[in-house]
Amino acid sequence: MKRRSFALAAASMLAPLPALAQDKPPMRILVGFPPGGSADIVARLLADKMRVTLGQSVLVDNKPGAAGRVALGEVKRAAPDGQTLVLAPSGALVVLPWLYKNLGYDPVRDFTPIARAVTFDFAITAGPAAPAGDLKTILAWMKDNPGKANYATPGAGTVPHFTGVLLSQGAGIPMTHVAYKGGAPAVNDLLGGQVPLMVDTPLETIEQHRAGKLRIVAVTGEVRTKSLPEVATLKEQGISMTADAFFGLYGPAGMPADLTARIGRAVADALRQSDVSERIFSLGLAPAYGNGDELAATQAAHLNRWEGPIKASGFTAE
Repeated sequence: MKRRSFALAAASMLAPLPALAQDKPPMRILVGFPPGGSADIVARLLADKMRVTLGQSVLVDNKPGAAGRVALGEVKRAAPDGQTLVLAPSGALVVLPWLYKNLGYDPVRDFTPIARAVTFDFAITAGPAAPAGDLKTILAWMKDNPGKANYATPGAGTVPHFTGVLLSQGAGIPMTHVAYKGGAPAVNDLLGGQVPLMVDTPLETIEQHRAGKLRIVAVTGEVRTKSLPEVATLKEQGISMTADAFFGLYGPAGMPADLTARIGRAVADALRQSDVSERIFSLGLAPAYGNGDELAATQAAHLNRWEGPIKASGFTAE
């Protein structure tokens, strides 16, 4: 009996174990932009931590195109099993609906909000074509030189585009928008003196600002940005306006509430780890720690906020 019991015990140890969580298909976090941008960096920071918390592989899959609409369209069509998600910038969900008659998705009905990952303000950056001095000096120069009152952004129809519209309105100075195909070419022309100002995320110009090659002369939030404590807000400089944005993690519509909550907790746990939060702050962003309900509320507020500036710009995409 003892030999038989030992043999049975040994056999049970050698028997195949139940499939572990690590054997599940990898979760994909889609990013609607090329590698290297802020959304891509944040997605990879989250994925590295979430794979440990969730016990499965988490891959970042870049699907650039149409200002994030390609990635959102793929997630819209995915099964609501939590295996295909998207880290989407707010512009694709709160600005593009005002611009496109045939957007290809409904920003509310077609997605499940999972987590508000990061929030960020925008930086107003001056290049060598702008005069020395603070933002007030630059705006006064623009008023006296209307042919040079231009600002660059990473593209027409983006949140930075309409932030520039708000700046123009707040300053009472007509400003001409110069759209580029991405932040990098806009920065190149800013450095080269082709445009005097640029509006974009701090990530695009923060290193040149620190090196003294460019000057971030204002940030657009309610308070100063942690990574740029020396730079005053627009309100501090007498311009009564603010502008901010966010990255949110979304899944297809119809995801179960318990699954949504579990993934959302994994995002929050990742953001609370010091190496992740410090890296996010270094990019000029801020961890948001928001669950799905908070993401939905933030999205709704931003959707209403941008209607006025978009209509005032006269810009239409279709």
